[in-house]
Amino acid sequence: MKALLVIDMINDFLDPKGALFCGEEVRSIIKPIQVKLEEFRLARSPIFYLCDQHAPDDPEFLAFPSHAVAGSWGAEIIPELKPEPGDKIIPKTRFSGFFKTPLEELLRQAGVKTVCLTGVCTSICVMDTAADAFFRDFEVVVFKDCVGDFDKEMHAFALKRMERIYKAKIL
Repeated sequence: MKALLVIDMINDFLDPKGALFCGEEVRSIIKPIQVKLEEFRLARSPIFYLCDQHAPDDPEFLAFPSHAVAGSWGAEIIPELKPEPGDKIIPKTRFSGFFKTPLEELLRQAGVKTVCLTGVCTSICVMDTAADAFFRDFEVVVFKDCVGDFDKEMHAFALKRMERIYKAKIL
């Protein structure tokens, strides 16, 4: 069984008015993610939205500007990728979607063996989620037209690292 993980496709990262807008080029991943969502829904495969969400005084704001504050517009999933009934939304406070979240338990309960990653940023939350999936013995797939980063070099590095180190299939 495969599951689709949609990582941090929120207003603060994907909207030009967002606190940490990844750039117009990154918005090009929205359409391919819409296609993957449709494919996974037709196959009745589980879909998980992993969403950055922070307290107003989160220590992460020492490294990055304030963003994705719980309850704010910036923390909301972009309207183009609106979840549907049955999709799971998991707030996360760190880069990995597995860190102190119910993700692993929900994947195991659903019989998932392979996680398919989409979203932003390739070199931060996507790569850290891939690493933790690998360390938990899940097979990892990354849809390369469905991930993006504000830094092209880091994006390329992250894809290479996920493939070489975490045995991810880059499709």
